[in-house]
Amino acid sequence: MFSETALRKGLRTRTFGNKIYTFESIDSTNSCAKAVAACGALEGTIVVAEEQTAGRGRLGRVWKSNANENLMFSIVLRPNIDPESINLLPLYVAVALSEGIEHLTGMKAECKWPNDLLINKKKVCGILIEASIRQNTVEHVVIGIGLNVNQTRFDESLRAKATSLKLEVGSDIDRNELFREIVACLETEYLQIASHGIHTVLPHWLSRTSMINKMISVSQKGSVFTGVVKGLSNDGGLVVQTSGIEKTLFSGDVTILGM
Repeated sequence: MFSETALRKGLRTRTFGNKIYTFESIDSTNSCAKAVAACGALEGTIVVAEEQTAGRGRLGRVWKSNANENLMFSIVLRPNIDPESINLLPLYVAVALSEGIEHLTGMKAECKWPNDLLINKKKVCGILIEASIRQNTVEHVVIGIGLNVNQTRFDESLRAKATSLKLEVGSDIDRNELFREIVACLETEYLQIASHGIHTVLPHWLSRTSMINKMISVSQKGSVFTGVVKGLSNDGGLVVQTSGIEKTLFSGDVTILGM
């Protein structure tokens, strides 16, 4: 089981990980992080679990992850941003995660809008952002991360589209070391956007994706359409050309065709 001592040993951050709660089993790290955030938890507080019994993904989906094999944690942030900039936060997290994975394993994880990381065209990580906004002010944000690390067996429904770092690298990954590397990258990138503005994450995300000019299928509010990805808007939307017009997406289930 994860321990705060092991996770913190060698952690080279100023505030991220100032407090780490570890659980053998929990319903959801995001739910716990939201609760402690509402009670005034400091920015950088992290909740880590070996197992989630009610893990959540985007669009209300269930996040399935084998116990004791992966990395599931949530971190409390208190960013000084406008509510309109919330859609940029998954991009910041994806960039930091991609950097952390690459630093430790040498593998390049590709960013997929809005909240996934892919390796060799298969999903290796998901990101869930939940924000508390009151009177047009962002009070806190909880970032949930589910990363497939040493899992080698997936449900039949996921085998064709999911992978893990172990499957791609060919050997076990030290999850404590990976945690420290990712948290360090999360803090470094966070300090960058705090100093220079959150919009500076856009070119970094674009440099780590191959979605541009790719044909995609979008499922949105019960309808499905196809289009070509043209880029990102300044507020983190996906710009898609479809039926001769450009539209900007802020939600929807996106599939890259031909993958």
